Amino acid sequence: MTLMALMALLSASLFIITPVRAQGPAADNGVAASDPVSSASTVTFTTLADFGIGDGEYPNAPLAQGTDGNLYGTTQFGHAPSNGFAFKMATTGGLATLPGYSCTETGCTGDKSYAGLVLAGDGNFYGTTSEGGNGAYRKPGTGGTVFQANAQSGITTLYSFCSELECEDGLNPSAPITVGSDGNFYGTTQGGTLHDSGTAYVVTLAGQHTVLHYFCSLANCADGAGPSSLIQATDGNLYGVAGSGGTGVDCFTPGTCGLVFRMTPQGVTTTVYNFCSELNCADGFAPRDIMQAADGNLYGITGAGGAYNTSNYDGGGTIFKLTLQGALTTLYSFCNVYGCQYGVNAGSLLQATDGNLYGVVGVGEGATCYFAYGCGTIFKLTSSGVFTTLYTFCEQGSETCPDGMFPEGIVQATDGNFYGTTFRGGIRDYGTAFKLSVGLKPFVETVTNSGSVGSSVIILGNNLTDATSVTFNGIPATFTVVSSTEITAAVPVGATTGPVVVTIPGDTLKCNRKFFQVTP
Repeated sequence: MTLMALMALLSASLFIITPVRAQGPAADNGVAASDPVSSASTVTFTTLADFGIGDGEYPNAPLAQGTDGNLYGTTQFGHAPSNGFAFKMATTGGLATLPGYSCTETGCTGDKSYAGLVLAGDGNFYGTTSEGGNGAYRKPGTGGTVFQANAQSGITTLYSFCSELECEDGLNPSAPITVGSDGNFYGTTQGGTLHDSGTAYVVTLAGQHTVLHYFCSLANCADGAGPSSLIQATDGNLYGVAGSGGTGVDCFTPGTCGLVFRMTPQGVTTTVYNFCSELNCADGFAPRDIMQAADGNLYGITGAGGAYNTSNYDGGGTIFKLTLQGALTTLYSFCNVYGCQYGVNAGSLLQATDGNLYGVVGVGEGATCYFAYGCGTIFKLTSSGVFTTLYTFCEQGSETCPDGMFPEGIVQATDGNFYGTTFRGGIRDYGTAFKLSVGLKPFVETVTNSGSVGSSVIILGNNLTDATSVTFNGIPATFTVVSSTEITAAVPVGATTGPVVVTIPGDTLKCNRKFFQVTP
């Protein structure tokens, strides 16, 4: 058997790990030790695809489920003259690229998508590229874009950044957009304006762009700099993190520790929490992304600091809980040493249907790969701070890591399984796509979080062809089965905020969101 054939065989293999390993936070983390994990727990890992044959290279963002049941994503690069790809993949594997990205000697329609795709209520995907577009200021064609992606028609640019003098409209978006309850797209850029510290913006479906906030506009960047993605919380406000700025004083340089901010849809911005507010940055610094869980609190990750932090700033970061009123609790601290058991460079979190938080660590653990600190893990964290490593990449001991290395985030699809990508590894070392099963049941998901009575809502799921009922907080709704993976339903008269439930023969599928908000 040739080496390539052997690697292909390994790449298509299933890896079953039982039992999983549970680790509680260290005693100096201020969180109780771990509860035991049943030896019956089984985790099944499957490599689904390898990148690098005309389907893009180096995927570096979480996947998103489409109305057709397939998974969609982006890659950062592709073979020249490509500037990256948007792609779709079945849950059983197999990649197909979407048309529309293009590069010429004079510019790119979009270049280097770091953020992945987001499904909107119209059934299309939307995303950002950090470069490309037709913005004319600074170096033409390098400002970045907001784009629409459709499986049939491909890529359409909605807005090109750096279209205003001095790039007053922002420059180089690298975070995903969020779809607001008003149907508009909210996001951030890393640069632009005289401060060159980032903006928050809104773009309409028609491509009209408005800057909501210029970061670093206060003295000493007290309002933050280098913002990440925005989310819209249940109170209607937008929340996000700035990786730098703020008033924390105990990180590398005072005022560069980062913060969490609140922003109204009109752009009025206030600080919710400044990191490095605790001695020796035990609360972490350099925050990344946040999400809102079913309990209404915000959860997120910092890239540095934590219980293991010293004067050498060698803490590996934290996982934290933050109330909307600004009370922070550190749930877990990562270490940051050679051969670190838990790892560093954690990605964004998601809350799965079992109520636990799941995420990836980009570096840490691992067996034999060319990166000395390990190749990354997938983990679970309970609300009480019990940390469990579910899968460790490159455990097979091959320098090429056929299962991938440096995972870039996971998503839970409606079949109950987790799907994700790795930035490197695989047969050609251009990254992989994978599935992780932990035995969670199928569910349904509404594409939008809210809607008024009479509005149409897309519901994603599996085996929906013979669905017999859809209810909004117990009130029956009129619905249409579009396909086995999509239902459209009208929010019924009398519906109030609560869960969405779909009944199919032999099963009742609950929505992964605890509440669908019925708006006036």
